[in-house]
Formats: sequence, C-alpha cells, structure tokens
Amino acid sequence: MRILIIEDESINASRLKRLLEELEPNCEILDIIDTVEGAVKWLKSNEKPDLITMDIRLADGISFSIFEEIKISSPVIFTTAYDEYAVRAFKVNSIDYLMKPIDKSELEFALQKFKTLSKTDTYNDIAGILKGFINKPTFRLRFLVTYRDGYKSVNVTDIDFIYSEFKTSNLVLKSGIVIPIPQTMEELEQELDPDVFFRANRQFFIRAESIKSIANYFNAKLKIQLKADPEREVIISREKAPFFKQWMDR
Repeated sequence: MRILIIEDESINASRLKRLLEELEPNCEILDIIDTVEGAVKWLKSNEKPDLITMDIRLADGISFSIFEEIKISSPVIFTTAYDEYAVRAFKVNSIDYLMKPIDKSELEFALQKFKTLSKTDTYNDIAGILKGFINKPTFRLRFLVTYRDGYKSVNVTDIDFIYSEFKTSNLVLKSGIVIPIPQTMEELEQELDPDVFFRANRQFFIRAESIKSIANYFNAKLKIQLKADPEREVIISREKAPFFKQWMDR
C-alpha cells in the first residue's frame, strides 16, 4: 500500500505515519507534504498513490484547493481538527473523515474500508467506485415555521442570510422578514447546501447574492458587508479567508 501524507503539523504527521506503519507494516509512506502548492506539484510529477491522507487546513490554504488544480483519482482519508468541512469532503474522493487527534481504531476502520473498495476495483477506478459507496448528501429545501395560529413553509431560496443571536438562529428572508427557528447553527451546517450557504463564522451563514462588499481586515481577515443589513459586520477569520475566496471564485 503506497500512501501519501498531506499534513502541515510535523507532530501530527509523525504520529499518523507511526500509526499507519503499525496498522499496515508493509505500507510505503511515499512522502509528507505540508502545503497545497507542494501537494499539487508532487501529484503532477509522481505516480498516483494508492491512498492519500489529507489534512484540510494546510500551511498555505485549504486542501480542497488541490482538487481545483489537479484531478485526483486516489481515495482520500481526510484528517482535521474541524468538523465544518465534512459535507464538502464527501463531494470529493473521501472514504472517511477523521477528527484529530486521530484515534487508532478509527484509522484502522478507514483502512479496512479502503481495502474493501480496492477489492472491487476491477477497472482501477477508485473514484468511480466511491460514488456507489457514498450516499449523495441531501440538503434542506424548506423550513416549516410557526405562523400566527399555525405554520407556514419557507423555501431556502427565499433566505437572504442566517444569523445567531442570544443562542437563537434566525432566518432573514429576502423580503426583510426575520424568522427565529429552533435549529442550532451546527445543525444548520449539516442541513444546508455548502455550495449555496457559507458559514462565515459562528454567527453567520451568508449567500453570495447577499454580499454587498468584501474588504480586507486586519490580520489577514475579511470584512463582509451585507446588502440587506449594511450596518451588521460579518468577519471572516484568517483561516477561513482562503476557503471563502475559493467559494466565491467559481
């Protein structure tokens, strides 16, 4: 088993390498890459690995950028300290999504899943096989909200942005109406289509159409001004800024 490790933290990379070698004594660790740029360069100039383990936040950006630069047919086990990218991970060649610190038993399960896929790889097309193993995520289409003495349905297409205040999530409709909902922001992150809604920070989900302006902010952050509520500042962290730019630039 030929494995490429993409990880920017040396301690995590060393531990992952050790765990892989313990679980698969005959595996070959091809290299350890710590940047998006380095990963793209390596993948363009080397034979494809049997398996890739990939951290999501790398030294120079978000690893999903790699998939924009080069076609990857090798299956990927994502490793990350953040759970906000799970849905996006399964849109590419992911066979598992492991949270740091990596648990040995969870890594072992992911490797077994990889082996199961490999056994059915008649045409050496892991990416195609993965589509049959991974259910296509379905996203929320509407919300049923209380209205007067009953309920009414609100389509997600009618939502301008979503914000959280005093532990309550609120839909802001394009009409300007604000509707509180019982779902938490974490629940919404799993239910909303990430191609449509971007979680800017702990308080906001925004749509591209809801943005009035994007400005640089101190410490490599970004400041977003909303069309419907220009007085409300939406700050995107330095870590999320590259991912946001990629989300907007497509």
